[in-house]
Amino acid sequence: MDNTRFTWLTSLIFGLMVPINDFIKGFSNAIPGIGDKAPWEITRMLPGIVNDIILRLGNEYKIKDEIAIHRSATIQQGVLLNGPIIIGENCFIGANACLRAGVFLGESVTVGTGCEVKSSVIFNNSAIAHFNFIGDSLIGSGVNFEAGSMAANHFNERLDKRISVSYNSSVIDTASDKFGALVGDGCKIGANAVLSPGTILAPGSIIKRLELVEQVKG
Repeated sequence: MDNTRFTWLTSLIFGLMVPINDFIKGFSNAIPGIGDKAPWEITRMLPGIVNDIILRLGNEYKIKDEIAIHRSATIQQGVLLNGPIIIGENCFIGANACLRAGVFLGESVTVGTGCEVKSSVIFNNSAIAHFNFIGDSLIGSGVNFEAGSMAANHFNERLDKRISVSYNSSVIDTASDKFGALVGDGCKIGANAVLSPGTILAPGSIIKRLELVEQVKG
């Protein structure tokens, strides 16, 4: 078996052991059809997943060009939306934010001024305060990213950009060069903190201001 095939199989087998519902309650009910996919597989599939969900939405959403916005949501001036995107009930999107390439926002999610969210799920009552980047990530309910904090999704500084994650004392090769974070329910991310690519945070984790989370050294 060649190395590429072995790496892919290792990622798949071990990825199935990262139980997303233990981090984000009710994830598989809200995002149907994912089976036992690993977090980094789901973020890669999000454009298709979001499009499939859009097809089943009711008239409480305004739908146009792969973008579904609940009629109770608030979208401020200068927001850039590149679908597929679902913006749920009572969401707030601040001025000059950018959502792109497969985004699912649950109920009462705040994406503040100047934020960018790419290929990510953000669950109910979470807040991405302002001037944040969330890339290729799964974010639970009741999570707060203070101003300037980031979920980075790519190792710009490395020659080998493939991302690994640390889970249950094992290092798992995702076989991907684009994956941000799995952030459990109720986590708090301090201002200007950075979650390095491949970060996994247990529910209720607190990351201090200016902290760099780097769970797998490269």
